[in-house]
Amino acid sequence: MKIFCIGRNYVEHAKELNNEVPEDPVIFMKAPTALLKDGTPLYYPDFTKDLHYEGELVVKICKNGKKIATRFAHKYYEEVSLGFDFTARDLQSKLKAKGLPWELAKSFDGAAALGSFLHKDVAINADGQFHFTIEKNGAIVQRGNTGMMLFSIDTIISFLSHYFTLQKGDLIYTGTPAGVGPVVQGDVLAGKIHDNEIIRMNIQ
Repeated sequence: MKIFCIGRNYVEHAKELNNEVPEDPVIFMKAPTALLKDGTPLYYPDFTKDLHYEGELVVKICKNGKKIATRFAHKYYEEVSLGFDFTARDLQSKLKAKGLPWELAKSFDGAAALGSFLHKDVAINADGQFHFTIEKNGAIVQRGNTGMMLFSIDTIISFLSHYFTLQKGDLIYTGTPAGVGPVVQGDVLAGKIHDNEIIRMNIQ
């Protein structure tokens, strides 16, 4: 199983972090041990003092494929979920300043929380988009939908498949909308697609 993540896929999020808006999908990956499932709490890492949540729609690949044309990409996923791309923001800033990769800040154990899955036909809205909300301690902090993405799910799948063989079970974290922020011990994060709660977890 591979965990792909798409950076800067929402214009407003790129702006809130003072990042350039990309011309092509920005790809990074997380280690399999980053995956945190079934509402398991995340224990605040001792190597950061600025841990941030980033709520994202997650797509699960349902069959193997390579060099997939965009028009056929919808056939390669059947389910979607929500997840959190956790980031040690202080560590990431230091690494970026030195021109170094982000893995230490993005791929540590537990850095990819994952909720339950819905079939895409159930999750999709009447406008043909996937809409989701992210809550922190009961207050909505992020609102996203796939119509806000710079690069659609089908575009992302096609793009990735020209560099990597996509395999059944691979996960794609499709990017985060504006509203990311820090968490502290005791915080509760949750995410919904429509009225379906997909994920709920604690920071300990």
